[in-house]
Amino acid sequence: MSTHSRHAETILLHAGWRADPATGAVAVPIYQTTSYQFRDTEHASNLFALKELGNIYTRIMNPTTDVLEKRVAALEGGVAALALASGQAASAFAIQNLARAGDNVVSSTDLYGGTWNLFAHTLKDQGIEVRFVDPIDPQNFRRATDERTRAYYAETLPNPKLTVFPIAEVAAIGRPLGIPLIMDNTATPILTKPFEHGAAVVVYSTTKYLGGHGNSIGGLIVDGGNFDWAAHPERQPALNTPDPSYHGAVWTEAVKPLGPIAYAIKARVTLLRDIGAALSPFNAFLIIQGLETLALRMREHCKNAQSVVDFLLTRKDVSRIIHPSQQQGVHRQRADRYLKGGFGGLVGFELAGGKESGRRFIDALQLHYHVANIGDARSLAIHPATTTHSQLTSDEQLATGVSDGYVRLSVGIEHIDDIVTDIKHGLEAAAASRARRAA
Repeated sequence: MSTHSRHAETILLHAGWRADPATGAVAVPIYQTTSYQFRDTEHASNLFALKELGNIYTRIMNPTTDVLEKRVAALEGGVAALALASGQAASAFAIQNLARAGDNVVSSTDLYGGTWNLFAHTLKDQGIEVRFVDPIDPQNFRRATDERTRAYYAETLPNPKLTVFPIAEVAAIGRPLGIPLIMDNTATPILTKPFEHGAAVVVYSTTKYLGGHGNSIGGLIVDGGNFDWAAHPERQPALNTPDPSYHGAVWTEAVKPLGPIAYAIKARVTLLRDIGAALSPFNAFLIIQGLETLALRMREHCKNAQSVVDFLLTRKDVSRIIHPSQQQGVHRQRADRYLKGGFGGLVGFELAGGKESGRRFIDALQLHYHVANIGDARSLAIHPATTTHSQLTSDEQLATGVSDGYVRLSVGIEHIDDIVTDIKHGLEAAAASRARRAA
């Protein structure tokens, strides 16, 4: 690191890089290469045997990507990170790094639709069972646990349900059992630090707020270095039994000289090596550029989102607003505990008239982009029931917080007057459609 600051604004500009030693270039170069020259045969042998860390092949690691990994690890307070080709790859690797056929994971029901499909179908086809439980009661995780449970999984601010997950409560259930909590923090960078509340692994889709400009697909896994994988070897066999794909390496032992990075190293040198979901150096460069303004953008996203909520509260045609600031009871308590500096940039609301009103609202928007993404600098809108969550059954949609009339906004950093004017235009179009149908 080129800085020892604990402040996100400084970390995001300086961690992991100062200047290119050969040229003095301040911006991180794009190392658009496949391979790297070894100094000699001993150097090559040491790299392949993990006696020292270094570049072998860009499918496994790359100098540009390395800066991105170090920067986000520093931001989160972790010890190592692994960049991947997408957030979906990060979610899959996070589980596959621990679970084998016959094992299971307990997951929150409150998930992004793509993650739900990955867990309910693709991982199931691979022999990994994902058991979905309602996080309203953290003890549901304990109730679903058995001797083959390898991890707990959740989203900090689940998209689109927007009810904050009880991180510390579930982490405290899992740790005595040797079960790590994996937190997808995609929607709340800066606002929440899951490691501070007991999570062991953090997952990101860098496509969203970290990149921030809708130009690069990517994902990240961050190893907190705060979980004793060796304390419960029977619970974590993937890290505590000989790995035949790497000369019988026992990962908790093999990487001890390198630090508490067994989880991150195994994911890199087995899953990334074999499956090859590598992030391109160019995308890594673009995401690094996005990181530099992340702290500034999150402040503006949160401020504008709250202003949108305030506007929606004045509208009689909005039947419900889905946003942490509007929640009560335990959900509001969790939002206040885990979200610091704002409630995030996502706002959901329900319109009378169901799917047809949702369609009319979306189609009338002019400023907001109708795209399947969140976290752009620009404002975005979508109707999840007919798009991102359309592959789910009706019951599964409701479990993840999606109703027929639900519209989700990812509030951008445009001037708030322009954002509100566009939303008003959409609401008026939806109201006119309802009036015509009633007539």
